[in-house]
Amino acid sequence: MNHDSYSDAYVRSILTKVKSIAVVGASANEVRPSYFVMKYMLDKGFDVIPINPGRAGKTILGQMTHARLADLPEPVDMVDIFRASAAVPGVTDEILAMKTLPKVVWMQLTVRDDESAARLEEKGIEVVMNRCPKIEYGRLSGEIGWTGVNSGTISSRRPELRQGFQSFGIRRS
Repeated sequence: MNHDSYSDAYVRSILTKVKSIAVVGASANEVRPSYFVMKYMLDKGFDVIPINPGRAGKTILGQMTHARLADLPEPVDMVDIFRASAAVPGVTDEILAMKTLPKVVWMQLTVRDDESAARLEEKGIEVVMNRCPKIEYGRLSGEIGWTGVNSGTISSRRPELRQGFQSFGIRRS
């Protein structure tokens, strides 16, 4: 897989099939990117589980935080890595040790490790690097255009009111 460029179809297929996300490096600090990515994905109907050893046993955005991936009570569809690139090989080891492997491993903006990506793909796991699922979801659904950002997506679809917010959404729940 060419990790320098992803087709919209590839990213959309991932965001459509994923239902649960473990966020490695989740933060309770509401100005941290991991916090508002978690909040956005929760608002879009995803099950989001924070992973942060310093917050284990406490909640972030109402979700119980676990110390590591091995502590998850049930399988997840995607692992979203909010850690520096240097930490990715260790996180990859944790992922590959999981009883049930996730379908997708997503590395946030500026996070990239090609060797880890190859190891994950050998096990049939789809990988996205140096991208943000919140940004991609908003771009592909056209919602990012509400803030004046050119998403490159043209649509005549009307937003729907769902659970107190407007949403174009890329998946129906």
